[in-house]
Amino acid sequence: MKTLLTILCLGVVMTSYAQEFEISAELRPRFEYRQGYKTLIPNDTDAATFISQRTRLNFNYESEKLNAFVSFQNVRVWGDVGTTSLEDKNGIALHEAWAELVFNPKLTIKLGRQEISYDDHRIFGNVGWAQQARSHDALVTTYQPNTTNRLDFGLALNANEETVFDTDYYVNNYKAFQYIWYHTNLKEVGLSVLLLNNGLTYINENDEQKVDYNQTIGSRFTFEKNKWHTDASIYFQIGKIADTDLSALNIAVNAYYKINTEFKTGIGAEYLSGTDMNTSENKLKSFNPWFGTNHKFNGLMDYFYVGNHSNSVGLLDLNASLDYQKERFSAKLTPHMFTSAATVVDLTGKKMSNALGTELDLVLGYKWTKDISFNLGYSQLFATETMEVLKAGNKDNTNNWAWLMITVRPSLFKTTLNN
Repeated sequence: MKTLLTILCLGVVMTSYAQEFEISAELRPRFEYRQGYKTLIPNDTDAATFISQRTRLNFNYESEKLNAFVSFQNVRVWGDVGTTSLEDKNGIALHEAWAELVFNPKLTIKLGRQEISYDDHRIFGNVGWAQQARSHDALVTTYQPNTTNRLDFGLALNANEETVFDTDYYVNNYKAFQYIWYHTNLKEVGLSVLLLNNGLTYINENDEQKVDYNQTIGSRFTFEKNKWHTDASIYFQIGKIADTDLSALNIAVNAYYKINTEFKTGIGAEYLSGTDMNTSENKLKSFNPWFGTNHKFNGLMDYFYVGNHSNSVGLLDLNASLDYQKERFSAKLTPHMFTSAATVVDLTGKKMSNALGTELDLVLGYKWTKDISFNLGYSQLFATETMEVLKAGNKDNTNNWAWLMITVRPSLFKTTLNN
C-alpha cells in the first residue's frame, strides 16, 4: 500500500512538468472449460474448470522529448490462495517499464521492459491472450522519416544477475537477439522485411554452456482495395540450434472479401515446415515462430506452437472464416483443417497419415461500454489417429473448449498541461 501511494504521489508531481499523465487499469477475469485443450483428453479424465484473472495498473507519461510507461500486473487463479492468506501466490510483476527518448520527430530510442509487436504478430507479438502476456528487456531504435516508411533496430542481452565473472544463463529464455524491421506503404500495398538473429544457449558434449545463433529472414505483403484485402508472408530460418543445422520455412497466404457492411469472409493457408520423425539426417527442419502471438494462428485450442509443437513435424493449416459485426456485437466462425508437414511414425515405426484433424472455432463479442467488453468462445476438435501419436490421449473422446471473458479497462486519472 505504501508503494502504491508513493507511485501515485510521484505521478501527481510529474504532471507539473509533463504535457500528459494518465493512470489506467485493466481487470480481465476469464472462465475456461478445458476438455481436450492443447492435448487430447485421456480416458477416465474429467474436464478442467477454473477462473483466471489479469489485473494491471498502468502509468503513462508523454512529453515533447520523453515518453514513459510502467505497467504492474498480477495474474492469479481464483482460489489459488486462501481467503486469509498473508501472501499472494504470484505476487505483483513488472510487465512493462520503459522510457522512450524523442530526439526529433523522426528518431526515437525506447529502452527497458517492453512489448514488441510487428505486422500480424507472427514472429513478434505481445501474446495478449495469455494472462501474463509477453514483454522483453530490450532497446529499440525507430527511424521514421515520413508517414510511409519506418525502420526499427532492436537488441537484447540477458543475464541471470549482476556478476563479476561470466556465468551460465539458466533462465528459460533467449540469451540475446538483434533484429531489423522495415515497413513501407505504397498506396494500397504494404511491405515489411524482418531480419532476426536469435541466440539460444545449450550444453555441449564437454558440459559447457554455449550459444548458437539462428536467423529468421522474411517479408510480409499486404494489399487492400475496395472490398478485397489480401496478405502473404514468407520466412526462412537458418543457422544453428544446439549445434544442429537449421533449415526451415514458413509460408502464409490469406484473402478476405467484405460482402457488405456487416459480413466479411475469408480463406487462408499456412505452411510451417517440420522434421520427419524417422529421419536419419542431422538437420532440423522445423520452423519456430519465436516470439509470436501463436494463439492467434492455427486454431484457438492451441495444439500448435503455443508452448508446444516446437522442433516437431510442422503443420499445414487450411482455414476459412466468416465474420459478422453490427454496432457493438461481433461474431466469427473459423474452421481449420490440419495436416502435418513432415512424416509421422508411431512407436512401432509405422508411417501414419499426414491428416491431423479439423477444428471449429466460434467467438462472440459484445462491447457494452467504451471500457467494458464481453467475449465468449467455443471450439471443437475432431482428431485423427495421427494426432493421437503426437498428443497422446483419445481422439474418440469429446475434445472441446469453452470460455467466457470480461475485460474492464478504465482510465482512473488523466491530466494535460501546456508548458
